[in-house]
Amino acid sequence: MADGNASTGTEGGRAGKALSPFLAQYMSIKARQPDALLFFRMGDFYELFFEDAARAADILGITLTARGEYNGQPIPMAGVPHHAAEGYLARLIAAGERVAICEQTESPAEAKARGSKAIVSRDIVRIVTPGTITEEALLAARQAHLLVAVGIAGAGTGIAACDVSTGSFQVFEVPAGELGEALAGLPAREILLSDSDRPTWLGEALGPVTCSVTPRPARAATPRAGEAALKAAFGLKAIDAFGSFSRAELVASALLLDYLKLTQAGGVARLDPPCRRPPGGHLAIDPATRASLEIDRSMAGTRQGSLLATVDRTLTAPGARLLAERLARPSRDAGTIAGRLDAIAWCLGEPDLAADLRACLRSVPDIERARGRLRLGRGGPRDLKALGAALKLGEQAAALAGRRMARPPDLINTAMAALTLSNAPELGALAADLARALAEDAPLLARDGGFIAVGWDSALDAARYLRDDSRKVIAGLQADYASETGIAALKIRHNNVLGYFVEVSSRHGEALMRPPLSGRFIHRQTLASAARFSTTELAELAGRISRAEEEAKAREIALFEGFVARIDALGASLVAVAGALAEIDVALAGAVWADEAQAVRPDIVRDPVFEAEGLRHPVVEAALKRDSEGFTANDTRLDASGETGPRLQLVTGPNMAGKSTYLRQCALAVILAQAGLYVPAKMLRLGLADRVFSRVGASDDLARGRSTFMVEMVETAAILTQATDRSFVILDEVGRGTSTYDGLAIAWAAVEHLHDKTACRALFATHYHELTGLADTLGAAANVSLRAKEWSGGLVFLHDVQPGPADKSYGVQVARLAGLPKSAVRRAEQVLKRLEADPSRAETLPLFAAAPVDAEPSGPERSAVEQALDTVDPDALSPREALDLVYRLKSLA
Repeated sequence: MADGNASTGTEGGRAGKALSPFLAQYMSIKARQPDALLFFRMGDFYELFFEDAARAADILGITLTARGEYNGQPIPMAGVPHHAAEGYLARLIAAGERVAICEQTESPAEAKARGSKAIVSRDIVRIVTPGTITEEALLAARQAHLLVAVGIAGAGTGIAACDVSTGSFQVFEVPAGELGEALAGLPAREILLSDSDRPTWLGEALGPVTCSVTPRPARAATPRAGEAALKAAFGLKAIDAFGSFSRAELVASALLLDYLKLTQAGGVARLDPPCRRPPGGHLAIDPATRASLEIDRSMAGTRQGSLLATVDRTLTAPGARLLAERLARPSRDAGTIAGRLDAIAWCLGEPDLAADLRACLRSVPDIERARGRLRLGRGGPRDLKALGAALKLGEQAAALAGRRMARPPDLINTAMAALTLSNAPELGALAADLARALAEDAPLLARDGGFIAVGWDSALDAARYLRDDSRKVIAGLQADYASETGIAALKIRHNNVLGYFVEVSSRHGEALMRPPLSGRFIHRQTLASAARFSTTELAELAGRISRAEEEAKAREIALFEGFVARIDALGASLVAVAGALAEIDVALAGAVWADEAQAVRPDIVRDPVFEAEGLRHPVVEAALKRDSEGFTANDTRLDASGETGPRLQLVTGPNMAGKSTYLRQCALAVILAQAGLYVPAKMLRLGLADRVFSRVGASDDLARGRSTFMVEMVETAAILTQATDRSFVILDEVGRGTSTYDGLAIAWAAVEHLHDKTACRALFATHYHELTGLADTLGAAANVSLRAKEWSGGLVFLHDVQPGPADKSYGVQVARLAGLPKSAVRRAEQVLKRLEADPSRAETLPLFAAAPVDAEPSGPERSAVEQALDTVDPDALSPREALDLVYRLKSLA
C-alpha cells in the first residue's frame, strides 16, 4: 500500500526525531477524538495504537503487539479484521467505550499518483457511541434504542429523544421533579447533558440511570443553538411548523442535534420531524416502582420474567417496540385506551381473519430500521427488498381486512387505509418498481452489484452484456468483418500490447492495406506470417469492454441511489405504513394473549374506583402454568371517594401467603388496562390513575451511601409527597428496617397520611397487627388478610383474600418451613409464648434465659415410630405379633 514502510519501520524513532508521515497523520486524527478508541483503517484491518490498543486488547481479549518506536519505546498495537468489526464494536460499546471509525478516503494508487512518498489519506467518518448505533448486528430487534438529551433553561427541563436507527424524534418538557420518571420510561442507551448545568435535583433524577451519561460543552446548550440546529437539520427558515418550543426543549434539541453532527463526522443524521408529546398524557411510573413491578425487566435484570415478556405475542420487531413503549408509558386518555381495546375486541371477534392477518405479518421485515439505514447511507439492496416486501405484505393485510362486511374499529380502519397502496399512488409505484427491479438474491452491499434484475434498465443490461458476453460480441464483430472483406480466415485476437486487433495472413493483409478497405482497417503490425490491423469500432468496443464492469457497478449504484432518494421523499407515507403494521401487530398480539390468559376487557370509568373480580398476577400465573400448577384469583374493591368501598386496604397475613403478589397484581392491572390491553380477571372496573407507586421489597443503594432502611424511607417519602387522589399506591412492610416501635410509628403515620391527606386508592401490607385497629377509626379503611391454616404441625398457605385481619403472623411456622434448626424453632416458640402472655416482659430478656432449650442433637431427631422399630426383628415375628406391631406403630404415629 502507499503507506509504504511508514507503518512498519521506526515510527517517530527516538526523542527529538521528526514524526514519520504516517505517525503524524495518526496523531493528528487521534487528537480530534482523544476520548474515543480510534479504529484506524490499514488495508483489511482496523488498527489501534498506544493506550487505545491496550484498552481494546484488555476488553476484547485480543493480542497486544508492538510496531515501531516512539520516543525510544515500542508502540503498542492491536487490530481487528474490518469484515468482522461489528462483533468487536458490540463488545466495546457494551463496555461503555466510544469508537471513532477512521477510514481510508483514497486508494493506494491514488495516493501514489500524488507522489512517491505520499501516504493514503484518512479521516474519521463516524463515531460509534451507545446511543448512535445503527448496525443491525448491534441492535436488539425488539427494543427501541434511544439517544436522549436533557436540557435545562431556568425552571424548565426539556427532553429530546431520537432513535437513530429508525429516525424517530420526540421533544417534550417535564417538571424538574418528574425527570427521573420520564427518563425511566424511555429506553435510553445514552443521555446527553450540558457540562455546566448540574443542579442537585438532576443528580437525584439520574441516580437510577444505568446507561452512559455523556457531558457536552455548554456552548451547544442554548435556545438559540437549538433553533439554529432544527432549521439546519430540516432545511427550514423557521420552526413554527413544528409548534411552539419552550426554551428547555430548544436546549435539549441543541444538545442532541449537535452530538449527532459530531458522531456523523459533520454530516446530519436523518431524523423525522420532531413529534411533540403533550404533558401529562401518560401514567407516571417512577424508577423504583418500575423496578419493583418488573414491567420490562425482572429483578435479575433480564427480559425473561417481566410483564412485557409475559404478554408479548407480537410477530414483528416494530410491533414489539410499540408494545414495549405502551407498557412503559401507559396512557391517561380514556379515548386512546378505548381505541386500543376496541381493536383487540375486533380481533377476538374475528378469529379466522386474525389468524390470516398474523400469518401475513409473520413475514413482514423491519421497515423502520431498513428505511433508517438507507437514509443514513448505511443500507444496502437487502433493505430495498425489505421495504418492497413490507409494502406488498401490508397491502395483502389490508385486502384481507377489506373482505369483511363489518367495518373495523377506527384504529384498525386507519391502519388498513395506510396500508392500501391505491390511497398513495407514489408509494404504490415504488412498491411495484421495487418488485420488478430487484433480483431474487440481493447482496448485503450495493457495491457488490448484481441486485438489479435483467430487463429493468437498458443501459445496465448493455454494460452487463459487454461484461459477461464479450466473447460473443467479438465473435459477432469478427463474422461481420469476414463477410465484409470476404476473408474467411480473418480473426480478432487480443494481447497486452495491442489490445484487441484484426489478424489475417500476409497475403490477405495486402488487400486490407488497399482502398477501399484501407480506410476502415488501420495497419498496426506486420509479422512473417500475418498482418494485424485495428478499426475505430474495435477500439471503441475494446474500451467499452474494459469499462463494462465499472459501468455496470456504477449504473447499479446510481439506480440504488435513485431508489433511496424516492424512499426519502416518501418518508411520511412510509412512516405511516410502518406505524400501521405495528399497530395491527399489537392489536392481534393483545387478542392472542387475552385468549390464552382468559383476560377480560377493563371497563374504564370516570369514578376513582378499582373493582376487580377473580384478578390474577399475569407473570406468577404464567410461571405456575409451566409447572402445571394453578393460581388462586382474588377480588379487590377500592374507591378513592369512599362511597362504594374503602379507599385503603390494610393487608395482613403470614409471609409467603401471597401479600406481595396480591399487591402487585392490582398495580399491574392498572398498567395493563391503561396501556390498552386486557386484564387477567373475570371483571375489572377502573377509574384512570395519574400515577402508580409501588414500595415492595427490600434493597440497599450502597453506591449512594443508602442503607436498606434509608432506601425504604426515601421511596416512602416520594409516595407520600407526590401521590394525588387519582394515584394508585401499593406499600409493603413500611418501617420494618428499624426498631419495632420506630417502625410501627412510621407505618402508622404513613397509613393515616394516605387515608386522610392523599385520599388515594391504596393497599398497605404489614406485619404490625397493631395497625389493623386503624380500620375502626379511619372511615375509608378496611382490613383484609391472606389465609393460612395449620395442619399436622405444618402450615398450608391458601393464598385467598378474606375480609378482616389475620389472626396471627405464623412467623415461627414459616421459619420451620425455611429449614431453621429444630432447636432454634423450639426456642422461638418458647419466647413467643412468653411474649404473647405478657408483652411487657420483652424488655427483660434475661427472663428467657431461665428456660433454656435442650442442646441441639448431633443428628436428626428420631420419632417414636423409628425408636420402636429399632427393637423389632422382622424375621422373628409371628403373624399375630406383626399385626400387633402395626397397631402399636399406628398409635405412635
